[in-house]
Amino acid sequence: MPRLSEVIAALENLWPAERAESWDAVGTVVGDPGQEVGRVLFAVDPVEEIVDEAVKLGADLLVTHHPLYLRGTTTVAASTFKGRVVHRLIKNDIALHVAHTNADTADPGVSDALAGALDLRIVGPLVPDPSDAEGRRGLGRICELDHPLTVRELAARAAERLPATAQGIRVAGDPEAVVRTVAVSGGSGDSLFDHVRAAGVDAFLTADLRHHPASEARAHSPLALLDAAHWATEWPWCELAAAQLDEISDRNGWGLRVHVSKTVTDPWTSHSPSPGAPN
Repeated sequence: MPRLSEVIAALENLWPAERAESWDAVGTVVGDPGQEVGRVLFAVDPVEEIVDEAVKLGADLLVTHHPLYLRGTTTVAASTFKGRVVHRLIKNDIALHVAHTNADTADPGVSDALAGALDLRIVGPLVPDPSDAEGRRGLGRICELDHPLTVRELAARAAERLPATAQGIRVAGDPEAVVRTVAVSGGSGDSLFDHVRAAGVDAFLTADLRHHPASEARAHSPLALLDAAHWATEWPWCELAAAQLDEISDRNGWGLRVHVSKTVTDPWTSHSPSPGAPN
């Protein structure tokens, strides 16, 4: 079996830490570089339910998209929920590695996985990484559909293809408008409206759209907005990342057993539609 240091080196090659945003906290949070790794679990959130799953699975390494400590801390006491995560990981010899914004802009990355889940043909990045001479890396993706769909049909496809959540898919715009091109961005995307408008696409699928940015975006143009749950738009990356590590394992003869958590860690657990609300 490979050492943790070898597996981490492979992951850092996929998602170099230097490509993360300056405010981000990526890389290895817990783990002994010399420990052996035989089983790996991928998940979106480093929360207690996922650590419980890793323990039951017998995983040696947990790889998550979201950081455990995005900001500095002065304690890992088990009286805090993040401290309990750290204690549980260490007691069970489970390493934790995070790939966040460095996975968002990777090629392939989070938005490639989101586009793939919806059977969208990728044209290029929404916000290109200026350091990539090939123009493939960057935030979000501009995509084309194989055949036009209405906004209603595209939303139904997203609801069917993405993991089920209490929120489902919220839509802003004419449900019968025709969509030929769409921008996608896994996770919170309402900071990207200027880039979406510049791309001239018919629709934008992302998560965490807030009232004022969405209202202003609709006032600017007939752009249709599809707002999915944050967790659901990023979960497809776990399957992509697991497949990438599987390929690396096969190439190196490591024999890793790589798993993807299907535990829903979206914080919203139920939804009650308003009587008479538009469907």
